[in-house]
Amino acid sequence: MREPGPVDRLRARGRTSARARLDRLSSKRWQIAQCAVAAGVAWFIAADLLNHPTPFFAPVAAVLSLGTSYGQRLQRVGEVAVGVAVGVLIGDLLTLQIGTGAWQLTLVVVLAMSTAFLLDGGQVVVTQAAVQSIVVATLLPDPGAALVRWTDALVGGAVALVAATAVPSAPLRRPREQAAVIVRKISALLRAAGEVMTDGASERGLDLLADARQTDRLIRELQAAADEGMAVVASSPFRVRHRGDLRRMADLVEPLDRALRSTRVLVRQVAVLAYHRRPVPSSYALLALDLADAADTVADELEADRMASAARTALLTVGDASGRVERAVEMNAEVVLVQLRSVVVDLLVMTGMDQIESTNALPPPPR
Repeated sequence: MREPGPVDRLRARGRTSARARLDRLSSKRWQIAQCAVAAGVAWFIAADLLNHPTPFFAPVAAVLSLGTSYGQRLQRVGEVAVGVAVGVLIGDLLTLQIGTGAWQLTLVVVLAMSTAFLLDGGQVVVTQAAVQSIVVATLLPDPGAALVRWTDALVGGAVALVAATAVPSAPLRRPREQAAVIVRKISALLRAAGEVMTDGASERGLDLLADARQTDRLIRELQAAADEGMAVVASSPFRVRHRGDLRRMADLVEPLDRALRSTRVLVRQVAVLAYHRRPVPSSYALLALDLADAADTVADELEADRMASAARTALLTVGDASGRVERAVEMNAEVVLVQLRSVVVDLLVMTGMDQIESTNALPPPPR
């Protein structure tokens, strides 16, 4: 079998990298828009409602507090807002009294960080306090604006706190959508493998193997989607009711990973058998095709935001048939049957069965 050469791997990596970057940008479009809107609202409140001449710290505090990650968002908003407010307040008060310069800056940073520590602030609070005090004491040394900049920082933090509770529903749907994508891929690989077992097309088997080797990213994307969904629930009191569903979805990452890995092993064995023109029992090809149909039902249920219990009967039928097929002469063909049974077990977990129940549901393999 011809292994992909350096140029082939480089091209594949480049396509995957570009797609991953675009997907990452797409997944962050809500957070980017949210930060931009929060910055504009903070400026509007400080400039147009409070009549502050240059409310620099209002949008800065809003954007720094929100960030582009949902993880521990409310906590981060509070920490950054406090850090910014402390730093701006210390910088404002001291600059007004002692002016600016090297020793004044040193004193401002010491007092800002010390105050943050006394407030029992974490690393984020202390760092923001130091940074913002430096900005006030050096870049914006305007004694006539005493406490105005501190008010701007409070405005930005308040806007960020309100904005942080508004999260879209898309991250809550994405884990199930990505799980459905993975199951669809498993189905497509199984169906193609069944066809290769039937016609023995070695070139198609090698192409199928190359395709299967590009599926690792699907599980990484599912894990990232599950993590983001849980972070959304943690960051918004309005989404707490979704915690149970997302936790159950996160628990399905492992069986889906196993099912995809088993499918890749199966595809590799089928490609090897086709390349060496070794026979595969026709019943194994039929099992693969039936399992592909059952996997499509699992994906349909996931896309409909349901536990895939409707696919259980079809999966159990395939599992039962796997215990009654003939034994293969080739060891690699035996591996194909083992992997088919493994995929059935892991997909049964998607229907609500636990790992032990799904394993025990299959009859012993043929002797």
